[in-house]
This record gives sequence, C-alpha cells and structure tokens, in this order.
Amino acid sequence: MPEPRTGAQASRRSRMPPETAAKLLSVSRRLAESGDLESILRLVIDALRDLLRAERATVFEYDATSDELFTAVAHGIGNRGAEASLLDGAPANPPTIRIPATKGIAGAAATSREIVNIPDAYADPRFNRAVDMTTGFRTRNILAIPLVDHERNLVGVAQVLNKDPGVFDRVDEEIAAGLSAHAAVAIKRGRLMEDRLARDRMERDLLVARTIQQQTFPSDLPHVPGIDVAATSVPADQCGGDAYDVLALLDGAVCPPDSAPNALLLLLADATGHGIGAALSSMQTRGMVRVGVRLGQTVDRIAEETNSQLCEDLPGGRFVTAWIGRLSPDTGALESFSAGQGPLLIYRRATDCFESLPTDGPPLGVFAWEDPVAVTRTTVGAGDIVLALTDGFFEAEAPEGGQFGQSGVESIVRRHRDAPAATILKALADAVLDHTANGPAADDRTGIVLVRRA
Repeated sequence: MPEPRTGAQASRRSRMPPETAAKLLSVSRRLAESGDLESILRLVIDALRDLLRAERATVFEYDATSDELFTAVAHGIGNRGAEASLLDGAPANPPTIRIPATKGIAGAAATSREIVNIPDAYADPRFNRAVDMTTGFRTRNILAIPLVDHERNLVGVAQVLNKDPGVFDRVDEEIAAGLSAHAAVAIKRGRLMEDRLARDRMERDLLVARTIQQQTFPSDLPHVPGIDVAATSVPADQCGGDAYDVLALLDGAVCPPDSAPNALLLLLADATGHGIGAALSSMQTRGMVRVGVRLGQTVDRIAEETNSQLCEDLPGGRFVTAWIGRLSPDTGALESFSAGQGPLLIYRRATDCFESLPTDGPPLGVFAWEDPVAVTRTTVGAGDIVLALTDGFFEAEAPEGGQFGQSGVESIVRRHRDAPAATILKALADAVLDHTANGPAADDRTGIVLVRRA
C-alpha cells in the first residue's frame, strides 16, 4: 500500500491541464470579486469538488482564540449524517461543527502548513472510522489543504473526500495549492468584512436600544406646588443599567393629567453590570413599579411583588438595587424603601447637616423575602433636599486615585442648597466630571434631587 504523501514530499509536479488552469483562474477572479463570506466558502468547496473531481469538500475556518477548526458550510450539510462524515474525528450531529486544530488529518494539515494526501483513509491511524460507521458514508481517500495567507497565518483547512475515480495525485495537489492561496485571502477578507458588518449592526442596535431607554424616562417631570424635583441618567455605555422614575399620584394611583396630585412616587434602580442586559433588568424593574402604582399598591407591596418577579426572571448573579419613595407635598411625609440602594441622603436645611436613610432590605432578585417589608418613614421639612444617586456619582475616580465620595456630594449640595433642584443636580454632575478630569465613566450616573420649598 502506498505511503501517505505530503506536498513537501512531492519532488515533482505533473503538468496541469490547460483547461483546468483556465478554470482555476476563473475561480480566483470570482474569489477576488466576492466579499460575502458564505458565498466565498461555498465557492471554494464547489471549486475543490469540481476541479479535483471529488465527491465532497468542506472548508474549516481557524479560530485562533480557541485553537479550533470550525465549519458550517460543506457538501451534504442538509443531511446531518453526511455532514458529520466530512469531519475527520468530529462528533456526530453537532449543533456547531468544531474540532481541535491539532486533531486528525485536518489538524495535521493545519499544524504542518502543508498538503496532506491520504490515499487510503482506513490505513491512516489519524482517521476516525467511527464517523463513517455512524453515518454510513464511506471515506476512501482525503486531501487536506492548509489555507495560509501571505503572512503565513493559518486561515483554515480545506478537506476534499473521495477522488472519482482513483486517488488524489500530484496534479490534484498542484490544483489545490493554486486555489488555496486565493481562497485564504478571500476567506480572511470575507471574515473581516463580516465582523465589520456585525459591529455596525451591533452599534445600530445599541443606538436604538439607548434611544428607546432614554425615551422611557419622563421627559417632563411632574409640577407639584412646593416641590422642586430634577432627575438625570447618563449611561457609561450605549445602554445603562440604571433607571429612574417620578410619578404624580392622586389618592395612591397615577394622577390624571387634568387633576392636582397629592403625592409623588420616586424610583431609582441600578442593575448589576452595564449594557443591554443591565438595561433590560433596570427597565423591567421600572415597568413593574409602574404597574404596581397603577394598581394602587403601597410602597411595601410594590417592593415585594417586584422582588418576587425578579427572583423568577433574573439569572444567577444578577440583581437590582433600588429605592422607592412616596412623598406627600403637603405634609412632607416620606415613605421610603431601599433594596440595597445607598447612600440615600437628606440634607436638613434647619440644622445644616445630612441624614442617611437606612437600607431596608437586600437587592431585588436575590432571594424571596419571607418577612413582610418594613418601610422607613420620615418627614422632609421646608428647605430639605432629598438625594438619590447611583454609584456612578459616589465612586467616580480621580486620575491620581480617590473617589468623589459622599463628602464630595455633601460639599456641592451644601454650596448650592438655595439653588433649584436642576442646578444642584448639574453642579453635582459637573463636579464629578472635574474630579475625573473628564475621563470615561466607569459606571452609570443616575440621580434624583428633590427640594421641598414649603
């Protein structure tokens, strides 16, 4: 039986037929013109099968991160058994076809960067017979061709099965070598273009998600006599994990547009992480709180129901810290519940000091609460300022080190204590930017500032 032969071992090249050379040139031109990766891959496998007069072909792309070869484009892909037969050593019926880049005959071509010609697959110990036994496909011979770009970087491996008739010869190796260089460059170009298009799509999707998220925040905060309130949310990424809400209430329910409210519902929520996942969690929290308000639920019931639902919905390791407050403008009575959200501050104008509201419970979505929710009750006096700010304010880092901290917040609030709420909130945001030297935000910065004027 003849010994397996590699491209390096072939000391002599047979002459390529002129008509084959013309077809190879035509395929090369088509590869140069195409930018769609799937089209390139299908063109390569069709060209290999037809030019080498084989039964089937496939192209494995190389994943340098995992050091694996993978493919989803091959002859026989519609038949899962036939699909598996293309894979030298791959498991049957995989949802994604991946094999180690050092395994089997394809791995030998990837490692050596040379063509591997196997005239008898069953005589080579690297061939996995179990695949043929499982699928019913009979692999007679294999030609594995490394796809290497002009910088000698591995792009992938092409594998051709069953020359018809006979075995793959030196002319076949020459044809394969001629096609492989063009194929490697075309696949690399197609992958780069596909990655660029994927990034562009993701950026567009993130922009849409950010627009939707920002538009869900109140565009016009309620106007309540004696109450001055301002709110903002600036995400660290395109989408933030923070959310806020300010709702006008009448007798415990959402106040109709033509009626005078007698209470305000305030919400600040901060989900773990950043980006779309965190944004979904925080916006889900906001949506459930709004539903609770529309159903006329109390602060404690809203917190309990929201926590129960998030426990069912959030995956492990995900949670939401939140603060829910209900303020009566006439009396200044404030019902407060903090689910792991803090610090929450009240500046007492009469004594020129700050008071911290307690954390009443663990974050939302961690575990079901067995005990009833205990709401903190206090009074917001004339001139007092309620501050609900997320970590992005307190934990903002200076370039040389050191957080803005609670002392930084208190200093700004005390300095602007007689200013409108919007001015206080802007002063806080500006001070944080100065503290970080306008550096990129490490966390979302969301805040509510409420001043009771009378």
